Amino acid sequence: MKNILSLIAIASLAAGSAFAGCGKIDTTEGKLKSYNAETKVAVVETKDKKTVNVTLTPTSKGGEGVDKLVGKKVKVLASHGKVTEIGKS
Repeated sequence: MKNILSLIAIASLAAGSAFAGCGKIDTTEGKLKSYNAETKVAVVETKDKKTVNVTLTPTSKGGEGVDKLVGKKVKVLASHGKVTEIGKS
């Protein structure tokens, strides 16, 4: 009986970790250089003059007003290049 319960516990832990995401969030602060509404790609120029391309998704917070932020300082939270939140900094 203990063996069966142990196997069930191991199987459930293995299945649960298989669906877990990495959870890494990258924070980028800088000036929003451009936004392409067709491809949903925003280009952010950081303080050290590097450009970062990020893609907006339908679930991105603040994504509906991105075109109005072009040329302004923004803070972007992204996971694997997909924006989770964008807004003025």
